[in-house]
Amino acid sequence: MLLTLVMVYLLITIGIGLYAARRVKNTTDFAIAGRHLPLVMIVTTTFATWFGSETVLGIPAKFVNSGLNGVVEDPFGAGTCLILVGLFFAGKLYRMTLLTISDYYRERFGRAVEIACSLIIMLSYLGWVAAQVTALGLVFNLLSGGAITIAVGMVIGVVSILAYTLFGGMWSVAVTDFIQMIILVVGLSILAVFAGNMAGGADKVISLAMSRDLFKFWPEPSFKDIIFFFAAAITMMLGSIPQQDVFQRVMSANSVGAATKGPVIGGICYILFAFVPMFLVASALIIMPDQTAALLKDDPQKVLPTLVLEKMPFIMQVLFFGALLSAIKSTASATLLAPSVTFTENIWRQFRPRTSDKDELRTMRITVLVFSAFVLGYAIYMQGTSIYEMVSGAYQVTLVGAFIPLVFGLYWKGASTQGALLAIGLGLGTWLLFLATPAGEVFPAQLAGILASFAGMLGGSLTPQVIRNSGGAHHQLAGA
Repeated sequence: MLLTLVMVYLLITIGIGLYAARRVKNTTDFAIAGRHLPLVMIVTTTFATWFGSETVLGIPAKFVNSGLNGVVEDPFGAGTCLILVGLFFAGKLYRMTLLTISDYYRERFGRAVEIACSLIIMLSYLGWVAAQVTALGLVFNLLSGGAITIAVGMVIGVVSILAYTLFGGMWSVAVTDFIQMIILVVGLSILAVFAGNMAGGADKVISLAMSRDLFKFWPEPSFKDIIFFFAAAITMMLGSIPQQDVFQRVMSANSVGAATKGPVIGGICYILFAFVPMFLVASALIIMPDQTAALLKDDPQKVLPTLVLEKMPFIMQVLFFGALLSAIKSTASATLLAPSVTFTENIWRQFRPRTSDKDELRTMRITVLVFSAFVLGYAIYMQGTSIYEMVSGAYQVTLVGAFIPLVFGLYWKGASTQGALLAIGLGLGTWLLFLATPAGEVFPAQLAGILASFAGMLGGSLTPQVIRNSGGAHHQLAGA
């Protein structure tokens, strides 16, 4: 019965997405909803994109094992990212009227930087979308009592998202996000109240969390603990800024005000509401202590679904899985669309110049389809990797490769193409070196990568100026 209701819910969201798709007439409609979205929809679509499988399943699992200190990356880093986008990036980028974030790299630094950053951004999405697909597989596997394997569940999930993303692009994503966010917030809020009552009151759950030291946020005062904590915090906080899905939401706004305020409000709401799944898992420690302890050793991501399936009435199960699917689908649809638009606009265009808007739209849709197949294959291959780790790894590549060129390009007139290329090369090279060697256990790879990227930008941009100036001085001395 529960599986049937979930399938009906999937069909309804597909229907809504296809209805919204009628508004897509050209590539601007498909990629950035024709820049027509009001503030309320920018808030809901930024919140819903961030609130994915890792927020409902990954973060709570990490929280009960490591406390708030273990989840500094997400939700704290992730939510702060949206706030920073709204405060420092949205206004400047919105006024440039671009279709993709990679268009900015081309306008500021030229083709080579555009292609390099496009490839980095597209690569980063593999892990993030794969995490959502993995969660979909897990949901169908649990709901069917194991009759549907995780791999088959992944296929069903991807097909259901493709059904509307393929036709409606950003319009379908934004409209379905709006509805899914309402279901998500209402569903999880009711569940939290119910779980708190089952545990003997919210105060009991909070007392248990305090007794286990789960509210400890800051690291131990040792150099290694502090730098690894800092590196985890900046991974999503800064690594998510040069991302196409964030940029799409900013560019879809109908005004500069909506573009700048939307991500800030969405980010604050995300950090606050991410505590709800953490509260639910903490309540499981009281409601089913032995089972929770066993699941924490085996697969912590199953604690919440197991609590709902085994201890809660049917209506709560419907609410939970409706909320969970809303969270996953809203994130997955956005993250399938973003790299596909980037590929068409910034990579494919290099080989085949734009002919007509109709051709461009068809290419975007084909790319969505092909990228979905890649993601599905990758998710099946990566089965067994934790959702939280998949998402975390996805952002390190954009942090070390694309963040420094974006910031310096916007805020430093002296930033040059040579500096940007050196920042990308040194950032990625250093990051990979630290990942591949024991050095990464002593000093975080992503922090080493961003420092190298920073050095590359400064060195590459300033050296030619120094040489030119010294050459000029030498010339004057010779003349004298």
